[in-house]
Amino acid sequence: MPRTTGDQVAVTDPVAVPVRTPRIKRATVPATPLARTRRARKIAGQLALEFPDAVCELDFTTPLDLAVATILSAQCTDVRVNMVTPALFAKYPAAADYAGADRAELEEMIRTTGFFRNKANSIIGLGRDVVERFGGVLPGTLEDLVTLPGIGRKTANVILGNAFGVPGITVDTHLGRLVRRWGLTTETDAVKVEFELNAMIPPADWTMFSHQAIYHGRRVCHAKKPACGACFIADLCPSYGAGPVEPALAAQLVAGPERPHLLALVGLADET
Repeated sequence: MPRTTGDQVAVTDPVAVPVRTPRIKRATVPATPLARTRRARKIAGQLALEFPDAVCELDFTTPLDLAVATILSAQCTDVRVNMVTPALFAKYPAAADYAGADRAELEEMIRTTGFFRNKANSIIGLGRDVVERFGGVLPGTLEDLVTLPGIGRKTANVILGNAFGVPGITVDTHLGRLVRRWGLTTETDAVKVEFELNAMIPPADWTMFSHQAIYHGRRVCHAKKPACGACFIADLCPSYGAGPVEPALAAQLVAGPERPHLLALVGLADET
């Protein structure tokens, strides 16, 4: 059955994307749980059109690689982490290698990611616990992962969703900011936000929804100056107007390799 966008344009072919300019009228905040769920699923549909190929932006080969990369990503960009990890993964391919790492040498390798001493503690502790408690193999359950050094629910959901194929919603700073702007929650606690979103988004979509929302936060809905006038979700957003609404000005704020596609969705040309 054809699905509709916010402008009720039927979409039967995922390649044939509707084009429209965002409405100026600001959406209302959903007043009931059912309304929030409907809004969340409409937004999820729009995100799927924006970023159909969204993936975890941390480079990794094994679940252990991803666990280490995610620890390094705290207060650091994925781009910077991806510059550090090739040499790191080559030197420490197994949990036992991290467990027996020379602390000073490990700290130097990860220094540019920030908070390198704390991160080194977590990584060495992670390696030790995986060896001693799990036979050197990173566990694949949330309950086990969150008992390991440096791994909370957010990190565990990243690992499960991307290395083990177990759906999970990853509430990072981008996703938390966006769902509050969209009026889907007022919670600021990441775990509470995760549980609320779990009730709105179908489980099979949890991981992809997380990727797509994070992409949207990094490329369009920026923390300080969102590109409201060039946003494909503008007509569903009660925070429309938090950033520039004039399309040409907003277009200048849209970032990332998907920029031409994102601007085309709202009827704008990429003039950079």
